[in-house]
Amino acid sequence: MNEVYELLSGHYVEDQEAMFRFNYSASFLNWALKSPGWLKEWHVGVRVVTTKKLVAFISGIPVCLRIRENTIKCSEINFLCIHKKLRSKRLAPVLIKEITRRCNLEKVWNAIYTAGIVLPKPISTCRYYHRSLDWLKLHEVGFSPLPPSSTKARQITRYHLGTQTKTKGLREMKIEDVDAVRDLLTRYLTRFDMAPIFDKAEIEHWFLNIEGPGKERVIWTYVVEDAAGKITDMFSFYSLESSVIGNRKHDTIRAAYLYYYATESAFTGSRKDLKVRLNELVADALVLAKKVS
Repeated sequence: MNEVYELLSGHYVEDQEAMFRFNYSASFLNWALKSPGWLKEWHVGVRVVTTKKLVAFISGIPVCLRIRENTIKCSEINFLCIHKKLRSKRLAPVLIKEITRRCNLEKVWNAIYTAGIVLPKPISTCRYYHRSLDWLKLHEVGFSPLPPSSTKARQITRYHLGTQTKTKGLREMKIEDVDAVRDLLTRYLTRFDMAPIFDKAEIEHWFLNIEGPGKERVIWTYVVEDAAGKITDMFSFYSLESSVIGNRKHDTIRAAYLYYYATESAFTGSRKDLKVRLNELVADALVLAKKVS
């Protein structure tokens, strides 16, 4: 895993002029690549014959996916990475073909993956929305430009966040909440045509922070417990650090990615009530993310 970390940290970048490069930690890679049921054979690397140095990598993890009324067993392909000196050598198609072959050996015939461009026949698309937690730092590293009609002071005020959450009963998820979180999230995801199906072990892996010596935290999950002790809401986010290239003042930035969320308001109220509740939960998620950034 350390070699994968070094390869991704040094070469997982789309172009030579990029200002930022993902800086994956070993803890993040263990979280992302070793979910329940993971297979060593689905972590595929290419090494130099003489030095044994890892110069290319691709991975897959098993996923149970519901598409409307159908449930399929598939693989989630990720972390395709090739050393800069080997780009344009047509190595990527070789890696994709090999991971496909290995998935087929396990009787898995479907795969999902993401791309930053539109590839033929996408089954789903999404858009990233950014909300600055520290606008001044993002401006100083070149991520957030200063709008022509604004000033730095105005931008800092605009993105100011409070220090306290507002949702009553909000607390961090515990091991005792696994069944309740799974039930709530499963019901919430039935609202969509396509969604993963999580078993209990996967809920523990993807949402529960397990502390250990030298282990960097990756995931934060919070639940809302009402007066009767029922879990009515949940939301989560994970952290991913990026190296800042060529900046004298800052060398890293940390981003919090909103992960999964669910709320009983989807079943008990109107669409307007759901929108209000989700805004309340995300507002608290921003406050909590700011504290750990």
